[in-house]
Amino acid sequence: MEHTHNTRRLYQAVGMGLALLIGESSVQAFELYADDDTRLSGNFLAVYGMFNSRKNYDGTQGGSTWREGFIKYGVSLDQRLGGLGSVYGTANQVSSGTWGDGDASGVTTGSERTSKFDEAFAGWRSGELFPVLGTDGMDLSFGRQVIMLGDGFIINDDGTNLGKGVADGEFNRGGAYYLAARHAFDQTALLRLGGKEGVHGSLMWIQSDNRAQANTEMAAGTLEYSAAPGTLGLTYIHGISVDERYANDLQKQRAGMNLYSLRGAGNAGIENAHFAAEYAWQDTHIGAQNAWYSEAGYTFASLPWSPDLTYRYTRYSKNWDAMFSGFNRGFGTWVQGEVAGNYAGPFNTNAVIQHVALKVKPAQAVTLGALFFDYQTVSTHGMPNLNGRELDLYAEWAVNEHLIVTPLLGLYKPERDQHNDGNQVGGNGTNVYSQLTVAVPF
Repeated sequence: MEHTHNTRRLYQAVGMGLALLIGESSVQAFELYADDDTRLSGNFLAVYGMFNSRKNYDGTQGGSTWREGFIKYGVSLDQRLGGLGSVYGTANQVSSGTWGDGDASGVTTGSERTSKFDEAFAGWRSGELFPVLGTDGMDLSFGRQVIMLGDGFIINDDGTNLGKGVADGEFNRGGAYYLAARHAFDQTALLRLGGKEGVHGSLMWIQSDNRAQANTEMAAGTLEYSAAPGTLGLTYIHGISVDERYANDLQKQRAGMNLYSLRGAGNAGIENAHFAAEYAWQDTHIGAQNAWYSEAGYTFASLPWSPDLTYRYTRYSKNWDAMFSGFNRGFGTWVQGEVAGNYAGPFNTNAVIQHVALKVKPAQAVTLGALFFDYQTVSTHGMPNLNGRELDLYAEWAVNEHLIVTPLLGLYKPERDQHNDGNQVGGNGTNVYSQLTVAVPF
């Protein structure tokens, strides 16, 4: 049977991870109206998840069972302007909630419900107006939108969604903490130059309205070169301000901070291989911090189920600020471990993490995966000891073009518990964590 174009795109999204489905609006869109110059699309995505953790990480005994969900709905418009390029825009509302006990880290209570705009932005693309820049070589946009730099190691989106479990609800963003229902930055101005091939870059101003991110304001620029073997990129970020009423000690460093990074990704001309690396350093008023990773993988395309094996080494210095890192490229980036990365820690700071991933595709619509993580704390001086290991087993199944089912089982074993410099309640035995997420895109 021949698959539709939408189904093929969903199979591609499943192969790379559910995160791409949630973040990529083109996969969610359905056409409302189209002619030679105008395209009006409706956007709809519903995601629901059921979660259970036998142990907690918020100081309370027992485990937690909870549910999360959100519905994203809105419209997108693309209008050609003849020889003057095209204008575009998107407006998406998100309704979200958490039910049950709240999550295992205690940042949600199960009573969160909110409906708010997430994306609301407009832009202009240059078309063929500047031939030296290529087709659509200038792209200018403003408003509430998702901005990602590189593969999200430093800035992925504004996806931290805390609930009422922190500071008497002061940081509540409406629940769906794990699913990260909202991703857009509140105010942005973004200029992209040069398209996606050869030399290209961007300049941007970003303002968050997320109290969990201390309402951070920053400016950034990127310069990249892309060719067949891969992409090399430079990033510069300058922190402008934070709201100190909500900032933790690391976030307070963002005002006046300068951050630099050098990154690369691609196959280096080796068929079926994939490599990625990034080195970043933060220059702050209390001194320099750094974080880096190096990753290599290979897809054994001639073997049954095309197994893909990846190894990654990541190091975050003691006072590295994780910034706006988030779920990107599927499980393990940059939420490193479903239990550790979401609930137990480490949370992309003060840690060395070794990661091995194996993925296979027994069918076009199905991906099976196993993820192993080893966590070592960089410094325990005045800090919790979060040494441990985790194994996650998951499946991603595109039942049809409007239904994706993703079960996952996590086994997390810390070296310490809450009585011995760790934070797992009820001993340092293995926590069994399970979840089932269902996504309904149109």
